[in-house]
Amino acid sequence: MGDATISGETNSTGGQTIRPGEAEHFGALAHDWWDPKGSSAMLHRLNPVRLAFVRDAIDGHWAGDPRGARPLAGRSALDVGCGAGLLCEPLARLGAEVTGVDAAPENAAAAAHHAQGAGLDIRYIAGEITTLDLGTFDLVTAMEVIEHVADKRAFLAALAERLAPGGLMILSTPNRTARSRVLLVGAAEAAGAIPRGTHHWDDFVTPDELRDMLAETGLTMGEPRGIAFSPTRGLHLSGDLALNYIVTASRA
Repeated sequence: MGDATISGETNSTGGQTIRPGEAEHFGALAHDWWDPKGSSAMLHRLNPVRLAFVRDAIDGHWAGDPRGARPLAGRSALDVGCGAGLLCEPLARLGAEVTGVDAAPENAAAAAHHAQGAGLDIRYIAGEITTLDLGTFDLVTAMEVIEHVADKRAFLAALAERLAPGGLMILSTPNRTARSRVLLVGAAEAAGAIPRGTHHWDDFVTPDELRDMLAETGLTMGEPRGIAFSPTRGLHLSGDLALNYIVTASRA
């Protein structure tokens, strides 16, 4: 009903995963996050690709009707590292009761403002995921986030703790390959397609590394899908994992 809210941090238990410099970097982009030609233009092009994967994963996990307009009706969703809400809003439109968490207060505020204007009821929280007492959720997502956190294992453990029994987790992240170093860090930032300082190649996570870390939390990773680019198709789901990939995880 357009009453999106923003909350502060609630202490619970857990370690620190936020890098203050990363939060400041992305918080400085909050003012034009929703501008498809602004500093987050690449995310606007990436979002439909991620959403296609998310929709297929939701339908597959809960045996839903792929023609249904609200496959998440009656379910809860948590998006961690939500930015200004580019994924939260579509999840709400798919029927979910959505909570978005971001390390940058500026992003949470921008997200709440945009959701109110769109008539969407979404709860936004600025804070550290490991210290927030949020309960559990049917769907937990973290898109292009793990490469920015200080302690990847603690971050994934916090996500796993917030996944309800029978729930689904979806993650996306750049792969640590020679091609991603040249194209995502070098060429994309040099060309202005991605703001300078966004990516640090040494922090990228390979699919095998992610699978092992998820297994430590008791989750089984699904088969990753690549997010590739071509001049004719633009960004698209692919079997090529060299640049970026997206995966599901769930308890056996």
